[in-house]
Amino acid sequence: MIRLDLMRRLSFLAVVSCAAFPVLAQEGEKTDAPKGDAEESKDEKKKDEEERWFAILNGDVYAGTGEVLRGATLLSKNGKIHSIGYDLYVPPDAKTVDAKGYRLYPGLVAISSQGLLGNASGDFEDTIDPFSFRMVLGLGTGITTTGAGSGAVKLKRFSVDGAVLNEKIFSTFSWSANNPRGKGELREKLVAASKFLREHREWQRKVKEEKDLPEPSKRGVDNNMLGVLQGEQTAKFVANDRDDLLGIARLAQEFGFRPVIEGCQEGWTVADELGRAGVRAIVTPRDRRTKDERQAHDGGASIENAAILHRAGVQVAITPATEGVDLGGLVGRDILHLPIEPGFAVRGGLSERAALESITIVPARLLGVSHRVGSLEVGKDCDVIVTDGDVLHYKTFVQWAVIDGKVVYDKEKELFYAHIRPRPEVAAVKKIDAGETPPVPVEPAEEGEKDEEKDGPEKKDGEKKDGDETPPKKDG
Repeated sequence: MIRLDLMRRLSFLAVVSCAAFPVLAQEGEKTDAPKGDAEESKDEKKKDEEERWFAILNGDVYAGTGEVLRGATLLSKNGKIHSIGYDLYVPPDAKTVDAKGYRLYPGLVAISSQGLLGNASGDFEDTIDPFSFRMVLGLGTGITTTGAGSGAVKLKRFSVDGAVLNEKIFSTFSWSANNPRGKGELREKLVAASKFLREHREWQRKVKEEKDLPEPSKRGVDNNMLGVLQGEQTAKFVANDRDDLLGIARLAQEFGFRPVIEGCQEGWTVADELGRAGVRAIVTPRDRRTKDERQAHDGGASIENAAILHRAGVQVAITPATEGVDLGGLVGRDILHLPIEPGFAVRGGLSERAALESITIVPARLLGVSHRVGSLEVGKDCDVIVTDGDVLHYKTFVQWAVIDGKVVYDKEKELFYAHIRPRPEVAAVKKIDAGETPPVPVEPAEEGEKDEEKDGPEKKDGEKKDGDETPPKKDG
């Protein structure tokens, strides 16, 4: 009886063990069993998204922060700058661009433009035209990010994914001596918003003790003003007259916000006051404005405007006179000549570093995207332009434009500038592709060698040509 009971128990344990082993085997086979096509595709896609490497090799890196690294490498991972320096390890599967002899700059940031995104307005993701030829022209200029309306957008091609960086930046207000009523209404709105914020802070302090204390009413309070005073939006003014500029500066100091002033043509006459108020200025160095001769103080436009403002602590962003794409108007005055305009500010005394910052990091700050673009730093977006010279020089061409670690513009592959000073190595590659041998560069001949070439065909051993004998030297 006991033996029969023991056998039943052993049989039960055997059944349990057999049932358990397949489960253990299945768990152990999860990593070893072959995957289906769908799983492999999913894993490969995930790997590609996690490890997308791109490198620009051997270029002179102008980081936009004052540093210059000669013949360095810039390495990005998944669209972000991973490292900049020398002797970097570049993964074998990384896509590369050899920029030996060229310069690397941060992608240019246009504070505002019209037409580069097609007819984009309102909801950018639905209205951007990523196939617009104007976008190609903008990238050929070096612009990788632009202000559009009250937002900031990247000039990505063939896709709008991730192109919109910021949708609401500026709240534009009017402040002009010609509109005293508008100035009065603006002040009233600021007073009301400031009063509400004080009452709301007081309510937040007391409501911890008095749970039923009603929250202050926002009735009659302008939401844009609240955003400005809370630092969520930037107050933007368009003003040029000295008196208007002073009025905006004093208004900003009174209510505690930092304005952006576009135009600012007479800013050089009140630069110190603007600097103390924390004003940021958007200027066009070639603007012309005559002085009002009825005034005794300084006035009118000056090519030194940007330099004087910068020395006073005003951050300066530079923009052309026309922010649209003009293919038949004033040469050098539209958005396609953005890098040219800071050159005139340099002529007026602005340093080259500040001039570069005026079309990179400063407009990026004004657009609220300087944590991502505007300079070449580890962790920022890999938005880079590769040029064949100083970006501020009128003869310089953008050879490549890179956004998020992907080449979106190659001068030699576009119709607009490929025929002007083509890259030599590209010409050689084309000949190899056509089955021809690229020409071997020949060192310049010495003077003696040139004379021998003029003598005609080579002479055989033992033969002499007419004139081979050296004439006797004359005494003295």
